[in-house]
Amino acid sequence: MTGFARTISLRSAVLLVVSGIIGSGVFKKIAPMSEQLGSPVLVLACWILAGLVSLAGALTYAEMAGMFPESGGEYVYFKKTYGRLFAFLYGWGAFTVMRTATIAALAHIFGQSLVSLLNPIDETADTLVQYIATALIVVLSGINYRGVSFAEGVSRALIYVTFVAIAIIVYLGFQSDSGSIRHLTQSLPATKTITQNGLLGALVAASLGAFWGYEGWNQIGYIGEEIKNPQRNLPIALSVGTSIVVAIYVLLNVVYLYVLPIDSFVKLASYPNQIAAVEVIRNVAGWAGATFISVLILITTSNSTNASILMPARVFYAMARDGLFFKAAATIHPRYQTPSVAILLQAGWSIALVWSGSFDQLTDMLVFASFIFYGATALGVIILRRQQPDLSRPYRVIGYPFIPAFFCGCCALLVMMTFINQPREALTGLFLISTGLPFYWFWRKKM
Repeated sequence: MTGFARTISLRSAVLLVVSGIIGSGVFKKIAPMSEQLGSPVLVLACWILAGLVSLAGALTYAEMAGMFPESGGEYVYFKKTYGRLFAFLYGWGAFTVMRTATIAALAHIFGQSLVSLLNPIDETADTLVQYIATALIVVLSGINYRGVSFAEGVSRALIYVTFVAIAIIVYLGFQSDSGSIRHLTQSLPATKTITQNGLLGALVAASLGAFWGYEGWNQIGYIGEEIKNPQRNLPIALSVGTSIVVAIYVLLNVVYLYVLPIDSFVKLASYPNQIAAVEVIRNVAGWAGATFISVLILITTSNSTNASILMPARVFYAMARDGLFFKAAATIHPRYQTPSVAILLQAGWSIALVWSGSFDQLTDMLVFASFIFYGATALGVIILRRQQPDLSRPYRVIGYPFIPAFFCGCCALLVMMTFINQPREALTGLFLISTGLPFYWFWRKKM
């Protein structure tokens, strides 16, 4: 078998985009964002801005996805634009940090949510969370091993449940007796973050939380070879799916801030094991409501973990097919038509990160590392427009060159501000990506 079967429809592709994004961020990040900004207006502005930037990125990516609808996403785009080395460094970074750490983090949050729901003995909680996270990765990797259609079907069912649950949360929130429009306008005095870093620095720092919530919108490009009519359907899936998530995220945060005042979320930031959305619904509907949203978080994190396992494995398959990764990862299962070995390698490293205890630090670098490559993709759209104007482009990004330039500028700003405010995380992220260089030289000599 030399290629994948095209089995994913447009509707399924849109739902996979949504599934790949909605995880835990929208339920947890409002607390630390409130602590950093102290203003509901600024918190909502961060979610809207991060959503618009992500949407600009999706629209920009759509042009690349339409031109190069192959397995591997950015790896393929970078190979066409910048050459093998830069493409490899992206893929290596995805394997060592960006994608596997995302899987580990989401699985860990699933474990935390389940443990919190079961309320076990505190001494065993941390180890139990790791066992649950490991089990989730094993089960979902097994589902993805058996076929993309089966895995996509699981994801589709879970996202429909999520839509219904979110609608219930919105209804309960706006019906709350404690809710008030005044909560949306009441601000606290200037926070420590604003005082130290200025308003722009505080907004960028808070936006990292929002961008983590939106992380995953680009993953649909990884399975380009398995989407029907990809030149048409990939751009539509990227733009429509991301737009749906932006609308959901902004609406949910409006509900949170309508129900509770901003100082309640600032207090919650001191208790990292407490989930803001759970406390909001507990205020509205008591124990039953808190249990309901805890179950919802289990559903969304398991669904996002599933999507994060399904799509990135195709990057490692594409690298191995080019001779720039472990050779066995280029294997397509003869029965299930999946990159079976790549899925197993991805699962193994993700589980190692779960048990290393260091993936919380790795996720701090996810947004920084990701936005280096996001910006490179946007710049690539501009470069290819100039260098290869006659290249077939089934979809052309609207507002060119302003949309790609805006997205590229936002990526550069976020990377620069992270270097200034979090230099250790930035330099560590670059170091982890650069560890791939010896492997690149080794595999290149064997080609």
